[in-house]
This record gives sequence, structure tokens and C-alpha cells, in this order.
Amino acid sequence: MKMSNSVSRRQFLLASAAVGGGLALGFTLPEGKLQAATAPAAKRINIWVEVAPDDSVTIKYARSEMGQGSMTSAPQIVADELDANWEQVHIIYVDVHEHLLMNKAWGSMQTVGSQTIRNSQSYLRQAGATARAMLVAAAAQMWKVPASEISVHNGIVAHAASKHQSGFGALAALAATLPVPKDVPVKDPQDWHIIGQSKPRVDIPASVNGSQVYGIDVSLPGMVYAAIAQSPVFGGKARAFSADTARKQRGVIDIFAIEDGASVVVVADNWWRAQQALAQVQIDWDEQGNGKVDDAGIRQFFTAGLTADDAAPLANNKGDVDMALAGASKVLEAEYFTPYLSHSPMEPMGATVQIGAEQVQVWASTQSADGLASEVAAALKLKPDTIIVHRVQAGGGFGRRGSGDFARQAALIAARLPQGTPVKLLWSREQDTQHGMYRPLAMYKLKGALDANNNVIAWQTRIASGSLMSQRIGAPLAKGVDAMATEGFSRLPYQVANQHHSYIQRATHVPIGFWRTVGWSQTPFAREQFIDELAAAAGEDPLKFRVRHMAADELSRHILETVAKAAGWDKPAAKGVFRGIATTEPYDSFTAAVVELSVNAAGVITIHRIVQAINPGHVVNPDNVRAQLEGATVWALTAAMWGEIGIEQGRVKQANFHDYRVLRLKEMPKVDVVLAPTGGFWGGVGEPGQAPLIPALCNALFAATGKRLRSLPLQQHGFTLA
Repeated sequence: MKMSNSVSRRQFLLASAAVGGGLALGFTLPEGKLQAATAPAAKRINIWVEVAPDDSVTIKYARSEMGQGSMTSAPQIVADELDANWEQVHIIYVDVHEHLLMNKAWGSMQTVGSQTIRNSQSYLRQAGATARAMLVAAAAQMWKVPASEISVHNGIVAHAASKHQSGFGALAALAATLPVPKDVPVKDPQDWHIIGQSKPRVDIPASVNGSQVYGIDVSLPGMVYAAIAQSPVFGGKARAFSADTARKQRGVIDIFAIEDGASVVVVADNWWRAQQALAQVQIDWDEQGNGKVDDAGIRQFFTAGLTADDAAPLANNKGDVDMALAGASKVLEAEYFTPYLSHSPMEPMGATVQIGAEQVQVWASTQSADGLASEVAAALKLKPDTIIVHRVQAGGGFGRRGSGDFARQAALIAARLPQGTPVKLLWSREQDTQHGMYRPLAMYKLKGALDANNNVIAWQTRIASGSLMSQRIGAPLAKGVDAMATEGFSRLPYQVANQHHSYIQRATHVPIGFWRTVGWSQTPFAREQFIDELAAAAGEDPLKFRVRHMAADELSRHILETVAKAAGWDKPAAKGVFRGIATTEPYDSFTAAVVELSVNAAGVITIHRIVQAINPGHVVNPDNVRAQLEGATVWALTAAMWGEIGIEQGRVKQANFHDYRVLRLKEMPKVDVVLAPTGGFWGGVGEPGQAPLIPALCNALFAATGKRLRSLPLQQHGFTLA
């Protein structure tokens, strides 16, 4: 292999992988657990497990890996029930095309909603247990001994009485021919030996040494590049465009509009030239009547929703709130506001598409590989099983890559080029910021009442928010309520006899989408601050007030008391340091957080420590769970301090990381994570960690300053981080 002195480090690493037998478009570290393809002689025991003659075990992974670590955790579940030797395990993606041809045999491919473990653990456990039973049956047949006398441990199948033993490889060929048993019992949790262990993540080596291949890195022979301009006002279209100057630029291949004028595209021989030429295209945009929409108008529209239509759909209703309010000793009211937010992953949106005579090849970072295939197929008017999706590592997703709009655009561009031409579409950072699917803006109007003994006797909430179910998915709302917009209020962990929680949908021209933690990223900001407000009105400690009102909710009380104990809540904080606490129940898990901080006269916040606790029922990979909660801290503090997408003249005001700030390394606080699994259920992990953090932070700020901060981001109130 000859290499010029100008070759990049990444090119060198990819080329080295190719020379070593790897595939440059996939995971190719032979010393690790990822492999590009199943060994040729491997036998498929079931759709999840394949075994090679050398005893190596290949476990399939159906979801996507984007740094959350489930490409390690999910196979741990299969390997444990299989009783495999983890050192002999390799992990590969499920082939998306085969998945579609087999009527989606591997279940959901969506990596959203903290579902990967909690929603698939049952069939993953069954897959491992079934494969194990088939290997045992093969051994029993070969050795002519009862299957009930055979044991399996750490990749070795053994019969003690006859002293027969074997690795999986020698049994695989026969096992693959045997009938698949039904309803094989899975292990009792006390017998797990891989589940619950902090196994090293399979994607980390490539991410650290620079050989990881993201969607942005895909390179194919003869590839051309596309840059895109989308209407700056959502829903707008190009009336016309002038590209005479741009067409003369070096490397430009073509310039055209797609999606009925919603976007204008420049195709060139490299992306930089395409982007530079795009800047010279003069586009006359039709704003479709939305060019005057701004923040003030949106706020007014949502505020009106807090008081309009007293018969708004109910998310939760019991008792008689009006009567309880009328007889209360104290009544509190408050309004809270959370803004639109961008996902802004480090890898912007993009995809590579090559249209052949019979099949379409797509390379993309995605959270929904089969969903992306369907979107591309619909755009090209083809059947989904003609679309071949190649998954690569995603450089962050946070919900944004659950949509395949960027792949659809790449496919439409490829369709305008000569057949067989691979085209890579890459959004600029500005396009990524200004053409996202944003977390919905939401407003909350709360009213609560205390009796003479300082018990909460009434709680009323009105929520005005966009609807992801209606606006994003197009699904009808059950009884007019969006379940995600009302998360946290549809079930209070606090015992309140009289409750009335209503929802009113507020849709604007701003596109909304699933954003990490979804409604649980917003509703606790209002709920967990308001319970603090009630505690303050009662003159009680916020922890004790909460615990007193959740006597019947054992799991909520358990996680709250766990985090308080870990934070030393019963001991005074250091002089000048103040604490806030919050608890939540997102994604079938239970989480709580304590934030310790100080604030100087200039509004500079120093966060001394954050303590987080989570009870997801069962923990598959403890290190990975800790990493998820630590990452949630970055996500939550970014949103709390600076997160805001503002609208002016119908378009997004922010453009890049200079005005859509994220947490910096020096601003990362000390984080103590407490894992408190009680067993008995399977909760999510990827998103729950964020839910209690922002209200705990704001409750600590109230303790420090006496100011109740009811809108985000905090920079609008004059605060910054040390």
C-alpha cells in the first residue's frame, strides 16, 4: 500500500483496517468484539446466535449504537442466558435487508425512548436460553445421555458422569438442525454472571483510536457531494433561484431544487466546493405566510392556552379540586415555561445514497434503520426491501436521527444523477441548527392548596404544548391528551386527594420532534419546583415534605431517600453551599438528584457536586449506566443554562455553537452516581438521568438566592457557570 505524505490520520487508519482484512465501512477491529461479518463456517442456532467451529459466538444487535453503549449491554443479556464465554463473543449488526425480507423478525430497530433493554430484554433472554437448550440437546444426542444431566458454563457444555465436555463449536452444526424448543425457562437473576457485570463497551476502542466510522466518514469510489439550502422559514418553498455564477465555480456538477422547491441543492466533486457554490445561489423564498412569526407571538399563543377552554382534555382527574381549593388554608399559583430546543449532535445530519438498477444502497447514522429504509423507499416510490441500509456509528442522535428526512433528501438528489453515482449529502452546522425537529415549547399553569396541617389537598395543572403524537407521528390523541406532553402529571408520586391535570395542544409552524427525555425533560421542571414551593409555604424541609406525601409510593420514596442519604442531606452543607432535590419516574425507572452549589453576587454558579440515583429494576452493565447518568448531566446543564431556540421573522435565530452553547469540559461538575436496583422490573437508562437534574438545580438556586426561576434558560436570568 503506497501512501502520500498528505494522507490524513483517519484515511491511514481506514486504509490499514482494509489491508488487515477489515471492511472500511464497518466495525473492523479484529482484536475487539466487533466484527464485519459472521465467520463463513458459523452455524445459525437462531436469528440472534451463530456459532463457529472455533467456539466463537456471534450475537446479533438489532438497534443502533450512537454512544449509549447498548451494543454491548443487549448482547450481554443473550450471552448470559446462553452461558457463553464473553471472551469468545463477537457482536454484529442485524442485516437490515434480511430483517425486512423476514417480516421484521428481529423486532424493533428503533433506538428511542430508552427502549433497547427494557422493551427487548424478554426476547433477548429467550433467544439466549433457546440457543443454549439446542446446544444441550445436540450434546445429549451425540453423547447419548439425558439432557437434564448436562450443564453449561462459560462456553463449555459438560456431562459430569461420563466426563464428556465440549465447546460450542463442535455442537453447533447438529444444534442448528434440531427443532427450536418453545418456552425455554430463563435464569433467575441470582444466577446471572454476565448481566450485572461492567463489561468493556465494544465501540470504545475505535472511538478512542480514531478508526471509528461515522456517517460523515463514508467514502465510495466515484462519490459526489451535495450541499443543501432549505427554506429559512419552516414550510417555505423556492419560487425561483438564480445559479449562473455558482454553476461556473470549480467542481460544480449540477444545481437543482428538490421536494417541490423546499430545498435547493448544489452537487460538486467535494463538499466544500458544493457549499461555497451554494452561497452564491440567489434564492427567492416563498415564506407561505409564516415570515412574521416571532417569540412574542408564540408565547402569547401558548399563554392563551393556559386559560382558554375550561373543558380542556384531562390527563388525570380525581376528587373535587374546586371544593378543596375553596376550603384550603393556603393556595399557591405559578406559571412555568420551557423553550424549543435543538438536538445539535456533534455529527450533523447527512447520508450517502447510491441508486443501482435493482437496489438502493444507503449509508447513514440512524436511530431507526428499517424506518429509514421505508422513508427512502417512499421518496423513490420503491418497495422497502429494495433499500439496503448500512448502519454506521452515529455521532450523537438524542432523538433527531429517529427521522430519515436527510436520507430522503440524499435519495432524491441521487435520483437526479446518472444511475450508480454515489452521492453524499451533508448538512452544514447552520442547516443542522436551523432545520431541526425541536423539542416542543411548553407552558404550565399550576395551582396547589394546603390544609391547616400543611397537607397538599389539591393540585391543578394546565399544560399548553405541541403534540408529538399528533404533529410528528400523525396519530390521534387518546381523549385529546398527548401522553408525552403530560408525563409526570398524569401520575403524581405524591398523595393528593384532589387532582385536575389538563392539556391543550398548541401547534405552530415550527417542526417538533423527539428530544432526549422528551416530556420528562420539561414536566419535572414545573412539577418538582412546585412541590418545593408548597414545601416552602408549609415551612418544611423539601425532602421531608416529599417523603411525607409519598407514603404509598414505595419505589419513589426509596430512590428519594437513597439519593438524600448519598448526598448527606441530613447534615448541614458547607458554608455558602446550598442544596436542591428532585425526584422523577421516567421510562419505567425511578430517578432522583441532589445538586450542591454556590452563587456569587455576579450570578456565577459554582456547582460543587451532583448526586444522582437510579433504580431501573435491573442493571445490565453498571459502568454503562453510570456513563449514561454522567452524560445526562452534560445534557441537562446545557439545556438549563443556555438551551433555547428562538424564532424571529419565522426563522431560527441561532446558527452554530457560538449562539447555541453546550457545556464545556471545564464546566463539568463532580458527579456521584448511585445505582439502586431493587429488581422485579426493567426500566430505561438512556434518558431517565436527565429528568430530575434541572429542577434539582433550580431548587438549589432558590435556596441560594431566594429567587424562584420559572423559565429557562437560566442565562436569561443573568446566571452563568463557573
